[in-house]
Amino acid sequence: MAKKSSDPKPRVAAAKPLPKAGDGRAIRTPLTQNPHAIRDTREKVLEVAIGREVRAFRKKLGITVADLAVATDISLGMLSKIENGITSPSLTTLQALSRALGVPVTAFFRRFEEERSAVFVKAGEGLDVERRGTRAGHQYNLLGHIGSNTSGVVVEPYLITLTEDSDVFPTFQHEGMEFLYMLEGEVVYRHGSNLYPMKPGDSLFFDADAPHGPEKLTRLPMRYLSIICYPQSSAG
Repeated sequence: MAKKSSDPKPRVAAAKPLPKAGDGRAIRTPLTQNPHAIRDTREKVLEVAIGREVRAFRKKLGITVADLAVATDISLGMLSKIENGITSPSLTTLQALSRALGVPVTAFFRRFEEERSAVFVKAGEGLDVERRGTRAGHQYNLLGHIGSNTSGVVVEPYLITLTEDSDVFPTFQHEGMEFLYMLEGEVVYRHGSNLYPMKPGDSLFFDADAPHGPEKLTRLPMRYLSIICYPQSSAG
């Protein structure tokens, strides 16, 4: 049953066609990020990692070891040992280097080997959670969660299953972006003042700050993926 709303009558949004070239072929927009790119090899020895960064930043500025020695009041011998990973510089030395090279102290640790988190969830083993306004027959299955990370973004992937109709379905509104992918069933999904009829294989990507949620459960049971992402600063 469709959710009653006092808002102006929503309009069914038409799918936006891909831009076409003169010969009728779809124009492919190039990605700004290369998903196959490999970053510089990380070092497992901290001193070596720091030394390589110091050398790289110095060369980027086009200055010699002698120039850096004068700017930091660190001896040539000590700088040579630091750049070659032979000695471990003190925090005071790192601070002097960061000021002379114009980079934050943390930049010297970029190549150091760090653990990266991953969450593997076997089929049917996701965590059942309750979101605001959860109704009977509405199941939210959290498929993984990584809190603090290097990306600065929190991502929450849900598998949502609806098995019963509800008189009133909650409208959600929160920070970040959200991506939906229909797996089973049919729904008319609301985003702001637009309605999107969705069938298996359809997807919807939107700014989650606008009111959104299923408007009409057309065919049950219904399953879809909901992937929400937002800045770590707003987590919690």
